[in-house]
Amino acid sequence: MTLKKFLMAGFVVAVLVACGDDGSSNSVTDSDEDSSSSVCVDCDGSSSSLVGRTSCNVNIDENCMKDSRDGQTYKTVKIGTQIWMAENLNYAYTDVPYNITINGRYYTSDSISWCFDDDASNCAKYGRLYTWAAVMDSVGAWTMNGKGCGDDKTCSPTYPVRGICPEGWHLPTKVEFEALFIAVGGTQEAEKEWLWNDVGKMLKSTSGWYNSRNGTDAYAFSALPAGSRSHRGLFDDFGYYASFWSSTEFDSECVYLMDLYYYDDFANLHAINKDYAYSVRCVKDE
Repeated sequence: MTLKKFLMAGFVVAVLVACGDDGSSNSVTDSDEDSSSSVCVDCDGSSSSLVGRTSCNVNIDENCMKDSRDGQTYKTVKIGTQIWMAENLNYAYTDVPYNITINGRYYTSDSISWCFDDDASNCAKYGRLYTWAAVMDSVGAWTMNGKGCGDDKTCSPTYPVRGICPEGWHLPTKVEFEALFIAVGGTQEAEKEWLWNDVGKMLKSTSGWYNSRNGTDAYAFSALPAGSRSHRGLFDDFGYYASFWSSTEFDSECVYLMDLYYYDDFANLHAINKDYAYSVRCVKDE
């Protein structure tokens, strides 16, 4: 079991790799000695009933957009003044290999985006998992705004960063996530400013979360617990967490990530290492 699961015990964790010194990061990475992904105990119903992606028709539904790169369509939703994708991005960014060295160990893959468990049916339901370099379009395939952004590099992107998002859309910044939280009635913890109360309840999907700890999906954001992928290729957290990249760096090693958890109703906007792979939700350009 990965250490990330110990977040369930009230954030009492052994932090192996911390992002920053203010306590705002509750994230950890797998230990190098851990050779298997986490084991889920009593997982009946934790993922099989998850409501996944469904097609929409851009010709008859104004809350629908089409990605011209591959023809996939996505539901959209207006929350406050922002228009968000209401489904996880599923664009197959497979043209760039993944190579990284951590603690003297070399890890490689033929892609920088993945289906959970390398199962195509998971992409169809939950979208793909991407590294931060991929979501920022570090190779400059579509724009130069995030070119050069990636692991162990501090970059100065031009905002908004389209990154891997469809044309006319961009990656959310930390500030845009905070605006989303405020729009759904979230309140920020006084002494833990990275925690936002009640946001998870409002944004989580109404089915599919472990132990039936679903949300109300009051704003039709439909956050899915799509899991994650470590730099070593281990898939984890399916049914437990919904994690979404931002385009805002914390430092050369870390970037802000929005997490929702099965066991509580808050959102966690915290710093995480760039070498994992998580989900993407895009925001429409103004």
